[in-house]
Amino acid sequence: MSAEAAKAAFEVIKEKSAVKSGSVKCDFVLATVFGDIHDIGKNIVKLLLENYGFNVIDLGKDVPPEKIADEVVKRHAPLCGLSALMTTTVPAMEKTVALIKRLAPWCKVVVGGAVLTKEYADKMGADKYAKDAMETVRYADSVFRKLS
Repeated sequence: MSAEAAKAAFEVIKEKSAVKSGSVKCDFVLATVFGDIHDIGKNIVKLLLENYGFNVIDLGKDVPPEKIADEVVKRHAPLCGLSALMTTTVPAMEKTVALIKRLAPWCKVVVGGAVLTKEYADKMGADKYAKDAMETVRYADSVFRKLS
Protein backbone atom coordinates (compact mmCIF):
# COMPACT_ATOMS: atom_id res chain seq x y z
CA MET A 1 0.00 0.00 0.00
CA SER A 2 2.88 2.36 0.72
CA ALA A 3 4.22 1.85 -2.81
CA GLU A 4 0.81 2.75 -4.25
CA ALA A 5 0.65 5.85 -2.04
CA ALA A 6 4.13 6.88 -3.20
CA LYS A 7 3.08 6.37 -6.82
CA ALA A 8 0.05 8.62 -6.34
CA ALA A 9 2.22 11.25 -4.66
CA PHE A 10 4.69 11.14 -7.58
CA GLU A 11 1.85 11.83 -10.02
CA VAL A 12 0.81 14.94 -8.05
CA ILE A 13 4.42 16.15 -7.87
CA LYS A 14 4.88 15.49 -11.58
CA GLU A 15 1.76 17.51 -12.41
CA LYS A 16 2.85 20.48 -10.29
CA SER A 17 6.49 20.59 -11.37
CA ALA A 18 6.50 19.40 -14.97
CA VAL A 19 8.72 21.13 -17.50
CA LYS A 20 6.46 23.06 -19.88
CA SER A 21 9.04 23.83 -22.56
CA GLY A 22 8.02 20.97 -24.83
CA SER A 23 11.61 20.29 -25.84
CA VAL A 24 12.74 16.72 -25.21
CA LYS A 25 16.42 15.99 -24.78
CA CYS A 26 16.51 12.28 -25.75
CA ASP A 27 15.09 8.86 -24.95
CA PHE A 28 16.01 7.21 -21.66
CA VAL A 29 14.88 3.59 -21.20
CA LEU A 30 14.26 2.81 -17.53
CA ALA A 31 13.39 -0.45 -15.73
CA THR A 32 13.60 -2.41 -12.53
CA VAL A 33 15.41 -5.65 -13.41
CA PHE A 34 13.94 -9.11 -13.70
CA GLY A 35 12.89 -10.66 -10.41
CA ASP A 36 12.61 -7.34 -8.56
CA ILE A 37 9.20 -5.79 -7.86
CA HIS A 38 10.47 -2.72 -5.98
CA ASP A 39 10.09 0.42 -8.05
CA ILE A 40 9.89 3.45 -5.74
CA GLY A 41 13.51 4.41 -6.47
CA LYS A 42 12.98 3.94 -10.21
CA ASN A 43 9.88 6.10 -10.04
CA ILE A 44 11.82 8.91 -8.34
CA VAL A 45 14.46 8.72 -11.09
CA LYS A 46 11.72 8.80 -13.73
CA LEU A 47 10.09 11.87 -12.20
CA LEU A 48 13.36 13.81 -12.07
CA LEU A 49 14.46 12.80 -15.57
CA GLU A 50 11.14 13.90 -17.03
CA ASN A 51 11.34 17.19 -15.18
CA TYR A 52 14.77 17.74 -16.71
CA GLY A 53 13.41 17.17 -20.23
CA PHE A 54 14.17 13.51 -20.94
CA ASN A 55 11.68 11.24 -22.71
CA VAL A 56 11.53 8.36 -20.23
CA ILE A 57 10.38 5.00 -21.52
CA ASP A 58 9.44 3.28 -18.27
CA LEU A 59 9.26 -0.47 -18.80
CA GLY A 60 8.14 -1.06 -15.22
CA LYS A 61 9.33 -3.63 -12.72
CA ASP A 62 10.40 -7.28 -13.00
CA VAL A 63 11.50 -6.70 -16.61
CA PRO A 64 13.40 -9.44 -18.48
CA PRO A 65 16.81 -8.46 -19.93
CA GLU A 66 15.66 -9.15 -23.49
CA LYS A 67 12.74 -6.74 -23.24
CA ILE A 68 15.00 -3.95 -21.98
CA ALA A 69 17.66 -4.53 -24.66
CA ASP A 70 15.01 -4.78 -27.40
CA GLU A 71 13.53 -1.42 -26.38
CA VAL A 72 16.96 0.23 -26.34
CA VAL A 73 17.69 -1.11 -29.83
CA LYS A 74 14.22 -0.25 -31.20
CA ARG A 75 14.50 3.37 -30.06
CA HIS A 76 18.27 3.61 -30.58
CA ALA A 77 18.20 5.07 -27.05
CA PRO A 78 21.45 6.66 -25.92
CA LEU A 79 20.69 6.02 -22.24
CA CYS A 80 19.31 3.19 -20.14
CA GLY A 81 18.79 3.06 -16.39
CA LEU A 82 18.49 -0.14 -14.36
CA SER A 83 17.35 -0.47 -10.77
CA ALA A 84 17.68 -3.35 -8.28
CA LEU A 85 16.82 -3.38 -4.61
CA MET A 86 17.34 -7.05 -3.76
CA THR A 87 20.71 -8.81 -3.79
CA THR A 88 19.06 -11.80 -5.46
CA THR A 89 18.27 -9.71 -8.56
CA VAL A 90 21.72 -8.23 -9.13
CA PRO A 91 22.69 -11.16 -11.42
CA ALA A 92 19.71 -10.20 -13.64
CA MET A 93 21.09 -6.66 -13.75
CA GLU A 94 24.51 -7.98 -14.74
CA LYS A 95 22.93 -10.07 -17.52
CA THR A 96 20.93 -7.05 -18.72
CA VAL A 97 24.01 -4.81 -18.85
CA ALA A 98 25.92 -7.45 -20.85
CA LEU A 99 23.04 -7.87 -23.31
CA ILE A 100 22.69 -4.12 -23.86
CA LYS A 101 26.43 -3.75 -24.37
CA ARG A 102 26.35 -6.55 -26.97
CA LEU A 103 23.23 -5.41 -28.88
CA ALA A 104 23.45 -1.62 -28.37
CA PRO A 105 27.08 -0.62 -27.81
CA TRP A 106 26.21 3.08 -28.24
CA CYS A 107 23.95 3.06 -25.17
CA LYS A 108 25.24 4.31 -21.83
CA VAL A 109 23.92 2.20 -18.95
CA VAL A 110 23.33 3.71 -15.50
CA VAL A 111 22.69 1.38 -12.57
CA GLY A 112 21.46 2.07 -9.08
CA GLY A 113 19.76 0.62 -6.07
CA ALA A 114 20.33 -0.05 -2.41
CA VAL A 115 22.36 -3.24 -2.97
CA LEU A 116 24.82 -1.78 -5.47
CA THR A 117 28.23 -0.21 -5.10
CA LYS A 118 30.43 1.56 -7.60
CA GLU A 119 32.84 -1.37 -7.53
CA TYR A 120 30.12 -3.86 -8.41
CA ALA A 121 28.72 -1.58 -11.11
CA ASP A 122 32.19 -1.31 -12.64
CA LYS A 123 32.63 -5.09 -12.45
CA MET A 124 29.36 -5.72 -14.31
CA GLY A 125 30.34 -3.27 -17.07
CA ALA A 126 27.89 -0.46 -16.35
CA ASP A 127 28.91 2.97 -17.59
CA LYS A 128 27.78 4.71 -14.42
CA TYR A 129 26.84 3.89 -10.84
CA ALA A 130 24.39 6.46 -9.49
CA LYS A 131 24.08 6.61 -5.72
CA ASP A 132 20.88 8.66 -6.00
CA ALA A 133 18.36 10.00 -8.49
CA MET A 134 20.05 13.37 -9.02
CA GLU A 135 23.32 11.67 -9.90
CA THR A 136 21.43 9.84 -12.66
CA VAL A 137 20.07 13.14 -13.95
CA ARG A 138 23.52 14.78 -13.91
CA TYR A 139 25.02 11.85 -15.81
CA ALA A 140 22.16 11.83 -18.34
CA ASP A 141 22.67 15.56 -18.90
CA SER A 142 26.40 15.05 -19.49
CA VAL A 143 25.73 12.27 -22.03
CA PHE A 144 23.08 14.38 -23.77
CA ARG A 145 25.45 17.37 -24.02
CA LYS A 146 28.01 15.14 -25.76
CA LEU A 147 25.35 14.01 -28.25
CA SER A 148 24.30 17.58 -29.12
